[in-house]
Amino acid sequence: MQHIRQVVDSEFNSVNDFIVEQLHSRVSLVENIGHYIIDAGGKRLRPLLSLLSAGALGHIAHDHIRLAAVIEFIHTATLLHDDVVDLSELRRGRPTANAEFGNAPSVLVGDFLYSRAFQVLVAIGNMPLMALLSDTTNTVAEGEVLQLSRAGNADTDEATYFNVIRSKTAVLFAAACAGSALLSNNDEQRQALYDYGLNLGIAFQLVDDILDYEGDPEETGKNVGDDLAEGKPTLPLIYLLRHGSKDQQQQVRRAISEKSAAELDGIVTAVQSSGALDYCRQAAARHSQAAINALQALPASPYRDAMSQLSELALQRRS
Repeated sequence: MQHIRQVVDSEFNSVNDFIVEQLHSRVSLVENIGHYIIDAGGKRLRPLLSLLSAGALGHIAHDHIRLAAVIEFIHTATLLHDDVVDLSELRRGRPTANAEFGNAPSVLVGDFLYSRAFQVLVAIGNMPLMALLSDTTNTVAEGEVLQLSRAGNADTDEATYFNVIRSKTAVLFAAACAGSALLSNNDEQRQALYDYGLNLGIAFQLVDDILDYEGDPEETGKNVGDDLAEGKPTLPLIYLLRHGSKDQQQQVRRAISEKSAAELDGIVTAVQSSGALDYCRQAAARHSQAAINALQALPASPYRDAMSQLSELALQRRS
């Protein structure tokens, strides 16, 4: 990841500086919570995609810097809201903002970050970009609600699962890439960048769901079995419900419907021995390759190479 970031090192630093500048508020609690979650680190993957996409199209302008910050603000707002909805207590290896400051402040600062993102978009003044990110934010919200509505439902099918992760995760990856094409006035390659981001986002989420059953909490920054405790029917569980033994299927159904990790050890063992994780890895690999294929529409460059490496890295990550 460090090698990939080096391709846009100075621009990446400019994004971080702009984010800090835009966190300013007359209300100290807004800044405190904003800095708390932004300073927690993370991969900054979505803004990185905006910068690499702009570079692949020939030039990274100041508006691309601002777009990258907008993408990070939208993503961070969703994290603040998600952690409240999921009653999460740990993210990136430390207490969540809601665990540290309370639910109400976290929700309201999430709202602040959403509104700040659109203030920056207004300053950029590109209506097609505004439309893209307005639609994207709406789709993310719908995806979150769809996931919430399916929590505790063991009859969720694979098509619904992919609809959820496409909406709540992958579309923001896609918008990060396609938004740079809009700012570069490059309609010809915008769809290719959108397809790249969408497939990368799906692969990324698939691996995230795999790590919930084999990840090391020291690396992932969250507890194994968190999704199970929230009653989320992710792909490893959906596979096990189709292909596991009758006892395993009943065990998973109980866990999902009761939103309980009480039988976590047995379910983890079943998931790992059933072929569920290999099935998920194969799906992630297909989407990773589809992302790489989409890049062929772009001219050869170090930026395109970095984007291809990023897609391969998504399959290998441990956090």
